[in-house]
Amino acid sequence: MSLLDSAVTGAPLERREGLLRGYLPVVLAVLVLGLVPPLAGGSRYLVSVATLLVVLVTYGVAFNVVFGGTGQLLLCIGALAAVAAYTSALLSGELGWPLAITLPLGVALATTGGAALSWLAVRRRLDTIFVGVVTLTASLVVHNLLLGRRELTGGETGLVVQAGSGTALRDPVLGYYAVLALLAVGLAGHRAIQRSALGWAFRAIRDDAEAAALAGIDVARTKVLAAAVASALAGAAGSLYAHVEGFVSPTTFAFATVDVRVIVAVAFGGLGTLLGPVVGGVVVTLLDEVLRPLGQLRLAVYGAVLLVLFLAVPRGAVPAVGWSWHRATARWRGRGTSPAGGR
Repeated sequence: MSLLDSAVTGAPLERREGLLRGYLPVVLAVLVLGLVPPLAGGSRYLVSVATLLVVLVTYGVAFNVVFGGTGQLLLCIGALAAVAAYTSALLSGELGWPLAITLPLGVALATTGGAALSWLAVRRRLDTIFVGVVTLTASLVVHNLLLGRRELTGGETGLVVQAGSGTALRDPVLGYYAVLALLAVGLAGHRAIQRSALGWAFRAIRDDAEAAALAGIDVARTKVLAAAVASALAGAAGSLYAHVEGFVSPTTFAFATVDVRVIVAVAFGGLGTLLGPVVGGVVVTLLDEVLRPLGQLRLAVYGAVLLVLFLAVPRGAVPAVGWSWHRATARWRGRGTSPAGGR
């Protein structure tokens, strides 16, 4: 039985960590984000910005699973989210199908698309850069299709999503918590992967695919599985956000709107870390809001601020904080055991 098979059967890899300790960061992150609506004081604008923040973080978790986990540079997170969102919105609006059916169908289509791109990259033995080129091309194809088929999608004008109106999803606070619940599932799932043999297989492939294959890992199947999981999460986030917001357009899921921000957020927060997308997403969103009054100068200042942040924490904010905490605790323990500390 291979390592991947053992992961599917649920054999744990890290038994030393307790369940509470392993998932405590997930619980704390969700609890902190859950305080946003009460702190917003009933402001619809602030809740809307927070909802977009949580969606961005969910995209980041998806990207972290596939790129931080297996090294597959899928530059089509926004396109996968668009496929799920438009599929669900059109089936609900044009055919009158219920959300209970259209949402899973949209996610399934996005999952199939992401897995197919990964399978193609594996079959062609594409390296990281070429995987990025192929998936970026797919992203541009989806974007142009949404613009071109305006009789269905509304083109650049966008599409009003009728499905979900009159339900709890259109309530700003309840819609926010619905998106937050999806993020909680994504974070918990990512942690479960990290703590399993599947997570070990992911890291082995990321570090050296040939060595991973010699260790008995089915590299092709594992990569496709990682892409499918990430695509499903991205599709679910995009589709749910479309029904919460009540409006979608090609710009909502454009490469510059989604993928660039996701890459920046994950890279700043810490690639491959559990809370990296959360920290990075918060910083990126706050920068957007703080610099918005600058107008056209916003992009220049935004880039300069990000450059300074990346130079300050080249490995990411989460690893930097973790390393500082480790050094501080190690120094404190050393003083506690020293003769001087004993006096």
